[in-house]
Amino acid sequence: MTPDEIAKLPYRPCVGVMLVNRAGEVFVGQRLDRDTDAWQMPQGGVDPGEDPRDAALRELEEETGIPRDLVRVEAESAGWLPYELPYDLVPKIWKGRFRGQEQKWFLLRFEGTDDQVNIATQIPEFSAWRWIGADEMLKGIVPFKRDVYASVIREFREHL
Repeated sequence: MTPDEIAKLPYRPCVGVMLVNRAGEVFVGQRLDRDTDAWQMPQGGVDPGEDPRDAALRELEEETGIPRDLVRVEAESAGWLPYELPYDLVPKIWKGRFRGQEQKWFLLRFEGTDDQVNIATQIPEFSAWRWIGADEMLKGIVPFKRDVYASVIREFREHL
């Protein structure tokens, strides 16, 4: 695909979850489909007609095994934050239908215990997980998502 063709593609509607524990640390998972370090927060697509908050709670459970009754929604991003995929990834991800994602972010407070996290879900996305400081998270994120993550941290900083 050419850069002009990619520029005409829409963004995939998506939600992101900044899950924080009682200590204010952020959940990150190592992507199962990457050979190199690719840590990220839970995220995923919004189904047609689905409310973004419901999508965030669904995605959290699908990726971490954490049900909605173990979290409290504390904040929601003011708007949708877009990111572009690198050109070489566009044809490989989502069958080349999207140029990137536009994400609505939610800050969720985890009220459970670490033994209630289970990344061995029906369709696993992570090979490992950990709690880290928000600023440390930026060092391990893939470069094309870094600006979005920095925006999310700025917007949710008062809750951490």
